[in-house]
Amino acid sequence: MEIPFTPSDRASLGIEWELQLIDLHTRELTSGAVEILGEIRPDGSDEHPKAKHELFQSTVEVITGVCSTVAEARADLAETVQTVSDAARRRGLGVICAGTHPITSWATQEISPKPRYQQLVDHLQWLARRLQIFGVHIHVGIRSPRKAIPIVNALTSYIPHFLALSASSPYWVGHDTGLASSRSKVFEILPTAGLPYQLSGWDQFESFMETLTTAQAIESVREVWWDVRPHPDFGTVELRICDGLPTFDEVDAIAALTQCLVYQLDVEFDRGHALPNPPSWVVRENKWRAARFGLDGEIIIDGAGTVRPLRRAILDLVHDLEPIARRLGCADELATIEQLLQIGASYQRQRAIAEANDGDLTKVVDGLLEEMTTGLLVSEHQPVGVPQPRPATSTDLAPGAIT
Repeated sequence: MEIPFTPSDRASLGIEWELQLIDLHTRELTSGAVEILGEIRPDGSDEHPKAKHELFQSTVEVITGVCSTVAEARADLAETVQTVSDAARRRGLGVICAGTHPITSWATQEISPKPRYQQLVDHLQWLARRLQIFGVHIHVGIRSPRKAIPIVNALTSYIPHFLALSASSPYWVGHDTGLASSRSKVFEILPTAGLPYQLSGWDQFESFMETLTTAQAIESVREVWWDVRPHPDFGTVELRICDGLPTFDEVDAIAALTQCLVYQLDVEFDRGHALPNPPSWVVRENKWRAARFGLDGEIIIDGAGTVRPLRRAILDLVHDLEPIARRLGCADELATIEQLLQIGASYQRQRAIAEANDGDLTKVVDGLLEEMTTGLLVSEHQPVGVPQPRPATSTDLAPGAIT
């Protein structure tokens, strides 16, 4: 089975952001996507080009066009988010984002009317109905399909970095799960979601997809929802591991980290260097540690079981990527990651609000509403505290990390 791959400009960027629609009185997730998307679509068009339905009618996904810089992508997103927010406000709704909604039950939610989602529920049943989860997906362009699988394999080394930074789903239907990211565990239960298989190259990827389509497990590549995957139609590697991010500042930071890292791996591949390909059991354990402990976790960095603090690994990765960030014009956005580590990831900020309000999770929703407007860097939450970065050493690097 040949899968055509549309080459993209190196390090071109696209972002998908899944937004929650909130009743401003009850703070519950509330249907409204059908009416909002119907209102804002251009005349004569079936839908808005950059605002889409998702599985539930309480969700609107906003997407960028093909961008060259993080700043360009932010401006693109901001325009669409403002359009959606204005239409939501006219209906008494607000717009927020987090990996899960703190209080609303999935059982109360209405499925979107698009046939694709009706078919998904028919096929997956209870598993699909539980998918009241929200994420951010980052696409970075590459020029050749032969690069796609090596880069996907290499990015699995950094899944805990991205998951811990974005973790924003400590609550599930009104209860603290004890996890930093419950979303990642809910999603990976789907038969074609979770960690990618470590394939040998594009030929094996095509063979794998042929097996699934012939067996009628999927209809297209779009139904393989790995945490990192190639996207042949767009000519990108797509990072899908991240929880929903509550602020533009965090979206910018994660986009910058993704763009810089994929660019580095792309260049190293062109130079003939072997890219990281960590053992699957290490990848699986590290993902669990990030989902459970977030930024306070320790990750395995070699086959001997050596561990190091995830905060330190993130800081050193940012330090290593600073020259690339300057080249790509996203140095300021990448630097935001250090500030995020000091302020705390969303799961930490949400728990701080709940604790300060005797466990009232409606106040957590209020905090998410505020952050969508004010952003991360003006947050009044107390910094969590983090050691200052230092240069990476050979013993600190993730398995097979590039020096």
